[in-house]
Amino acid sequence: MLPDQGKTDATQGPSSRVHRPGNFYTEVTPLAPASANLCLQVQKLILSAVHKIAVMEGENMSFPNAFILLGFSDHPWLEMPLFGVVLVSYILTLMGNSSIILLTLLDPRLQTPMYFFLDNLSVLDLCVTTTIVPQLLVNLWGTKKVIAYWSCFTQAYLIHWTGCTECILLAAMAFDRYVAICRPRQYTVIMRPQMCVQLAAAAWASGLANSLLQATLTLQLHRCGHHTIDHFFCEVPVLIKLACEDTTANDLSLSMGAIPFALVAPFLVLVSYAFIARAVLKLSSAEGRRKVFSTCSSHMVVVTMYYGPATYLYLQPPAKSTQAKFMSFIYCIIPPLLNPLIYT
Repeated sequence: MLPDQGKTDATQGPSSRVHRPGNFYTEVTPLAPASANLCLQVQKLILSAVHKIAVMEGENMSFPNAFILLGFSDHPWLEMPLFGVVLVSYILTLMGNSSIILLTLLDPRLQTPMYFFLDNLSVLDLCVTTTIVPQLLVNLWGTKKVIAYWSCFTQAYLIHWTGCTECILLAAMAFDRYVAICRPRQYTVIMRPQMCVQLAAAAWASGLANSLLQATLTLQLHRCGHHTIDHFFCEVPVLIKLACEDTTANDLSLSMGAIPFALVAPFLVLVSYAFIARAVLKLSSAEGRRKVFSTCSSHMVVVTMYYGPATYLYLQPPAKSTQAKFMSFIYCIIPPLLNPLIYT
């Protein structure tokens, strides 16, 4: 059973309780199911648009019919074990995240801001998993390691969208924890349902806007017949490397677009937890510290799992492609699998 999110202020005595709405989702339309539907609809629109471009430009060498995903072909002995690991992880990820969404919708005790954001995180995990894993399983199982042109760019759009969205969503979850710990008396006023919906919508919308910009700019690059990708999925930075023209504008756009997601969002998470740490140090009781730690530990673990591999990945020298692939594998497969376990 998922724990009832701390309704008692960890910084106050037993007589000081934070009263939250009895049914969080009755005050607004649930955004998590709507986000799942939006993800599917945008995926269909992007897939349709890219497919039309592929058909129209089929004779252009910049638009090959398919890309070759090298994946883990340089370690053929690993492919079958990885196939088994990925398949089991895929099934567990689908079951775990779907269960989180279902339980938070059915159990009134879990209809709180924290679990509202957790719903959105589960939807993101499902989007990432269903975008990457099916193609990865196909490539690990067979010898024909190809992906259709339109599938490749659909992957690029969706992966960039979900990655950016998760950065902002984790910052929103950190802000929720800050308000719950440091400003408990104003919690229901600040984290009202409308505010939660606005924060989640801002995360999804900003991620989508950046994805449409970066992936569309990448789509327009000339590749001069280059269609071999040294990775196991298509993402914007890897596709930029295939270009046979100057990519300075693309690299600059990618770097500038990453600032709100890769710098500002983690900074806000750190600031939130700095205030939380200061509040913890002021507590005189060990029980109060334990409650605060119990409330925040799950989110801290998720943040570490998300930003840790991502930071290592982008600090790696370009030549170390093998290490980058294995780190990307951990980054894309493990967090969606473990998130439901961490929060239960």
